[in-house]
Amino acid sequence: MLVVLRDGRKLQGVLRSYDQFANLVLEDTVERIYHQDVFAEMWRGLFLIRGENVVLLGEIDLDQEDEVPLRQVEWNVLEPYHKQDIANKKHREELKSQVLYEEKGFCKEGGEGDGY
Repeated sequence: MLVVLRDGRKLQGVLRSYDQFANLVLEDTVERIYHQDVFAEMWRGLFLIRGENVVLLGEIDLDQEDEVPLRQVEWNVLEPYHKQDIANKKHREELKSQVLYEEKGFCKEGGEGDGY
């Protein structure tokens, strides 16, 4: 299964359990990060996810995953680029929030990553 969390992390693992609140237990979990046409994985093991943090949950078609034109690299090679992508996205969101506040009267509340 693929699980996308509110903080933007993407986890892949075997779904072992879930409940009515969408709390999930993933086994053999890896976290994936992406930058352009490359990705990296970090082993995370057993993962308990609180349902309110789940944005997306989907089954991965392992046959089609092999056809995706992405190249795998080491985590420590890709991590600085991934962190820069996150910082850039945060900066863009802050600028957008400021414009909405000044020009459209929107409030600045909800900036804790609740964009979903």
